[in-house]
Amino acid sequence: MAAMKLWDAIMIGTVALGATLVAGAQTVFGQDRVEVPLPDVSQLDEAEATELARRIGEVDVITSNCQDFGISGGEWTLLAGTGDLLAQQLGLDPAEYDRQFNAPAYALLDDPEACDRLGPDAKPLIGQLVEMGGATEPAQPEPAEAEEAPAEDGDDTATANADADAEDDSAD
Repeated sequence: MAAMKLWDAIMIGTVALGATLVAGAQTVFGQDRVEVPLPDVSQLDEAEATELARRIGEVDVITSNCQDFGISGGEWTLLAGTGDLLAQQLGLDPAEYDRQFNAPAYALLDDPEACDRLGPDAKPLIGQLVEMGGATEPAQPEPAEAEEAPAEDGDDTATANADADAEDDSAD
């Protein structure tokens, strides 16, 4: 029993650190460095935001700990980033968010049937977040648009690439 409480404390601390690192981001990086757009949660009232945060906490714990219900890095990033947005909207710091949503979700792992009962909820929840404007893949411009699009103010990527190409041509 004491080992389980220690494990719970370690996991809560880990989640708190992760939440702190990405708090407030509209586009976040995931486990495999995938950057994905996040849904618009600004229209949710407090009760809806609280319920969505609870569901995200449960699905995050289940998909991270139940072998049959793993998700992609982009899907994880969508869940984690949306949780961060909800914490911000609810006015919760990372520690408060963890106490309210992640700690109860980790307690579900004490139930041997939790994976089978809650695992099937993962894909529908991810689908709901996508319908709200999120994505599990990076938002990338069409290739033709990327080549033709002028560089935005402060974005000299296209210029830097053109300069590098010119240097390569002069070396030939």
